Amino acid sequence: MSDCRAAPPARMPDLRATAPAYLRVVFGVCAAEVQKLRHDPFELATRAIQPVLWLVLFGEVMSQVRGLAPGGVRYLDFLAAGILTQSVLFVAIFYGIAAIWERDLGILHRYLASPAPRSALVLGKALSAGVRGLTQAAVVYVLAGLLHVAISLQPARLIGMMLIIVLGAGLFATFSLIVACLVKTRERFMGIGQVVTMPIFFASNAIYPLEIMPAWLRAVARLNPLTYEVDALRALMLRGGTSGFGLGTDFAVLAGVFAVLVVVAARLYGRMGN
Repeated sequence: MSDCRAAPPARMPDLRATAPAYLRVVFGVCAAEVQKLRHDPFELATRAIQPVLWLVLFGEVMSQVRGLAPGGVRYLDFLAAGILTQSVLFVAIFYGIAAIWERDLGILHRYLASPAPRSALVLGKALSAGVRGLTQAAVVYVLAGLLHVAISLQPARLIGMMLIIVLGAGLFATFSLIVACLVKTRERFMGIGQVVTMPIFFASNAIYPLEIMPAWLRAVARLNPLTYEVDALRALMLRGGTSGFGLGTDFAVLAGVFAVLVVVAARLYGRMGN
């Protein structure tokens, strides 16, 4: 007599079980985001305008102010890392609006219906923001070379710069995703994004050193992750550049804040589709 009992339902594979499966999700999400960039190269051209204006106009004008850059460093050299950080920040901070578009188009529900860990989805989007940040770095490096900024092209420094760019872009893209998960509408997100971007930028050492800030602003800047990103990039970009906090401290702060934001974003991302 044959056994007519129904076979148990197939178990959904647990992508948390192996690191390779987890990484496939991360790089798969990243690749899907990067494809958008390949199909819209005009975006790269428009994003190159901002660093050009800051370095050519603002940098050349402010370089006439003596004593603005510390230690006798030429102000344009001092500014280059800050403008690179600003360019990456502006790319990353509005990254969350793509998640709102994905929800409205139904793409988010497909992500959430998959067995993929939420943290892998968040990391994939953060990594894609890092790729976009590296395109900004290429623009700033070329422009800095044309302006005779004392940039370093040592392989170790370039690798370190790329790591910091990816980490910083991922951090602020994840922060942006958290904001998108909380506000859930494009209009509110754009309003909040415009409100927080300039304080993050100006409450840092991107365009002036910490030493000339009033005490209260210096305290705020030390709590700002962007300050540590700028500090690391100045040490890595410039010939003979040094880090005020130490590269180990810069990296630890950025990595620690990024890890916390990924945990928060992973918890909120699943609720965004509700």
